[in-house]
Amino acid sequence: MMSSSKDDQTGAAATDSTTHFGFRTVREEEKASMVRGVFNSVADKYDVMNDAMSMGVHRVWKNSLINSINPRPGMHLLDVAGGTGDIAFRFLDASEGGQVTVCDINAEMLRVGRERASDNGYAGRAEFVCGDAQKLPFEDRSKDAYTIAFGIRNVTRIEEALAEAYRVLKPGAKFFCLEFSPQVVPVLQSTYDSYSFNMIPKMGKAITGDAGSYQYLVESIRRFPAPDRFVDMIRAAGFSRVGYRTMSAGVVAIHTGTRI
Repeated sequence: MMSSSKDDQTGAAATDSTTHFGFRTVREEEKASMVRGVFNSVADKYDVMNDAMSMGVHRVWKNSLINSINPRPGMHLLDVAGGTGDIAFRFLDASEGGQVTVCDINAEMLRVGRERASDNGYAGRAEFVCGDAQKLPFEDRSKDAYTIAFGIRNVTRIEEALAEAYRVLKPGAKFFCLEFSPQVVPVLQSTYDSYSFNMIPKMGKAITGDAGSYQYLVESIRRFPAPDRFVDMIRAAGFSRVGYRTMSAGVVAIHTGTRI
């Protein structure tokens, strides 16, 4: 009986595990569906909104990510949380004979990506798979590179996503993460915060009809680890040659690691 009681307490503790959804505290098992709701709401206007809120600079960041990958002929990229295909198509343009697998937990984002692939001649080189970054539906040591752009901060357990990235990469393959940073150069911090919290939700309302989703996205940036801390997490997942570089006064960073 004592053992049963202990097991019940352990199960209750696991059920009561919490995480953050922006500035709110929620149960871990609730976050994935809440994030799914955010992207269901904005999927059709997601890329338009990226242009608006970054004033087009997101294109520079994403092109820099592709340059960091240095795509080679026949390379197979796994792009996680990239449902609309924005990273995938840039990669295919830069990789002669390359292939890309886009894996996203959100079916609506994948729908947009498939439509774009069909409309723009990428369908034969891009596959779209519904899957969780924490439990990737791919074999061990099967991918030539892994990217995740502006997606890892939405994952419930980042450590598990990093471990999965390590698992599916071939030895010598690289991990790339493009993500917003909670810290910018100090002289710009106040202006950056004011723009983020005052303007971006209003843009979200005007363009997508949804201010709340963009309020969450702004808050999620502030809850994401600073670059030095995130480097430690990547290293703890097993990666070597870990590092990062910032762009746009620290607004974003490209993090890298190699599976040896």
